[in-house]
This record gives sequence, C-alpha cells and structure tokens, in this order.
Amino acid sequence: MSIKLVIWDLDNTLWQGTLTEGGGEKLRPGVLGVIRELDRRGIVQSIASKNDFAPAKRRLESLGVWDYFLCPQISWGPKSRAVRTILDLLNIKENAALAADDSPFERDEIRSALPKLLVWDAADPGDVLLMPEAMPAFITEDGSRRRLMYKADLMRQEARREFSGNNEDFLKTLHMRLTVSPVTEEDLERVEELTVRTHQLNSTGYTYSFSELRELMTRPDWIFRVAALEDDYGDSGKVGIMLLRRQEGELVLKLLIVSCRVMSRGVGSALLAYATILAAREGRALLAEFRETEYNRIMYITYKLAGFEEQSEAGDKLLLRYGEGEPLTLPDYLDFREA
Repeated sequence: MSIKLVIWDLDNTLWQGTLTEGGGEKLRPGVLGVIRELDRRGIVQSIASKNDFAPAKRRLESLGVWDYFLCPQISWGPKSRAVRTILDLLNIKENAALAADDSPFERDEIRSALPKLLVWDAADPGDVLLMPEAMPAFITEDGSRRRLMYKADLMRQEARREFSGNNEDFLKTLHMRLTVSPVTEEDLERVEELTVRTHQLNSTGYTYSFSELRELMTRPDWIFRVAALEDDYGDSGKVGIMLLRRQEGELVLKLLIVSCRVMSRGVGSALLAYATILAAREGRALLAEFRETEYNRIMYITYKLAGFEEQSEAGDKLLLRYGEGEPLTLPDYLDFREA
C-alpha cells in the first residue's frame, strides 16, 4: 500500500539534539529536502513528539517548516496515542502511514499499539524517499496540492463541529459544485492515482494500469467519467471516477471510486444518482459490481441504501441490480454539473 502520511518525531529525528536541553537549533542534515520532496509527491506530514507544544511550535516556525505539518500532536502522552489521533483526524489508515522516531523504546511502543503502521528509525532521512511505497507512479497537480486540500478539509470539519443543524443542512452551507466529465488524456495520471490510493470508497479494489485506463477512455462500449469538487473552502480537485460498461440492454457500473478526503460530503451518493440517470437515458437496467476488501464495506452499504439488491454472486464478486423504477434524485446540497 502507498504511504499517504509521514509522522515525524522532533528530538534527534527532525532536528539535532533535544529541545529541553538547548537543542533543536538546526534540522538534521537532509531533513529539509526530504520534507519538501514528500510534500511535492503528495505525501502529507505530521508531528508526534514528547515536548511542550508552544516552544516546539516556535522552533518549527523559526526553522521555516511549521506549515508543512498537519494536526501536530506535541505533548507528554504516549506516542502511539498521538499517532492514533493524527490518523483519526486525517482519516488515514495505519498501514498507509509511516512514523519516524530515533528512540527504540518509542518505536516499539508505537508498533505494539499500531502493528500495521510502518515504523522507521530515520538514521538516514533520505531513505524514505527510496521506499517503493513512497514513490508514486505520477506526481499529479492534485497530489502536489494535497497538503493544502487537507488543511481546507480540517477547516470544514471545524465548521461542522460549530454548526448546530443536521449534516445535510451543513452541506448546503458549503455551496459545493460537483462537475462530472468524460476522462481525458490530461486526467489519466490523477485517475490512476485514485485507483491506487483509494481503499475505503472503492467498489471493487481493482487497480488499472495507465495503458488500460487510456484504452478504456476511447472504447464506445464504456462510459468513463471523472468528478471534480470545489466549494467555498477551496478546490478539492478530482475526487471520484465512474467506469460503466454497456452490454445487452444493461449498464454495468464496473468501478466507483470516491476519494476518502470527501467521504463525509455526499459525493458517492451523488455519483450513484448520476449512474441511475445515465441508465435511464439509455433505457438500460443498471447493475453494479461489488467486491469486498478489508476496507470497503461502506460501499456495499451505500449501494444498499441507494436501492441496489443482490442479483448474483461469482467467486468474491457480487452483482447488484438497481431495483427502483425511477432514477435517483440528485442531492440538493450540491450544484451538479455535467460537462
């Protein structure tokens, strides 16, 4: 699985020496380049450190790196608890994250509590850039802006906590604009990235190579769409893909993927509604393939709530049929645009 998050310790890991003993004046050699390159690759970063928050923040600001870190957890509690808090706030699975710490004790404590997390001693900080899990096939525009997108999403989460109404009323306040368009050559790198990086909101867990995606883009028996989302907090980029195949009076939804970053914003429901509209336009029955993985049970629930029922099973794959007579209504909490 690809690394989506690197969590840094501070003392003798990110910087030289121990802050409470007068250290921390300089970053360790090579660390700044690693931080910048991870950010360029779309791998977000955070801090889990046993220190006092205020002086640690001041030192990171003076070193010019504070803005690179999301949801830093700087306190004297267990490192594993700090790491778990970061994972929860960013909605990232533990096996898609790496924690760097110079202390064997802290590394063992983290491993004990989070056995699927990658744990690294960072003796040579540059080694992380050579890990296959940290080397995306493409560095996309969306990827290079991922840190800023996460920051915007944290602002949305804070706004939701302060909002007293229900979730649908809150979503209306975002003024979301969801644009669905045919996949083009310029989209393919991001589309390939979505198939590799997205695990929870992925209807089958299948991945496609760049060349396979390019071929599907041109075949008349396939409908291949990409969804882009923006709202008052900013541009979330390309956040979803739909892959449907026309066959014998049916339209089969072969793959539905929605970025985990927008899980709470109803994009999956909107795309399913759009699929029912496409099927109705062509006078075809709508079916959907589902293959359960370790993480994607929520997709099965989404299909069921939308009115899909199990039709058949072949091996580890279910075929679901949309059983309602009319297409689903697009949700009124977003402005849906078809390009």
